Amino acid sequence: MKKKIISILKTIYDPEININIVDLGLIYNINYNKKDKEINILMTFTSPTCPLIDDIFLNIKKKIKKKIKKIKKININITFNPPWNKKMISDEAKLELGIF
Repeated sequence: MKKKIISILKTIYDPEININIVDLGLIYNINYNKKDKEINILMTFTSPTCPLIDDIFLNIKKKIKKKIKKIKKININITFNPPWNKKMISDEAKLELGIF
């Protein structure tokens, strides 16, 4: 199930950078509770003042619910520990951004 969730999250892009939130390194942990049909996502943002947090949350929930019908609840928690940094970006995304 975790792989399926990751593939869904890879379709969600940071609108300012145009890189998906997985390759950008924003997803720290995904936990699927089969018994309760619940997904818990721990993630961060490039900045605590990101103006698009609510939009990204809505997009995550909408896409997961659309692709995985049996999910009853999606919890998204934000952490800034550890703080996001450019080292968290996947090599593929670094190439795309030209920051190698």
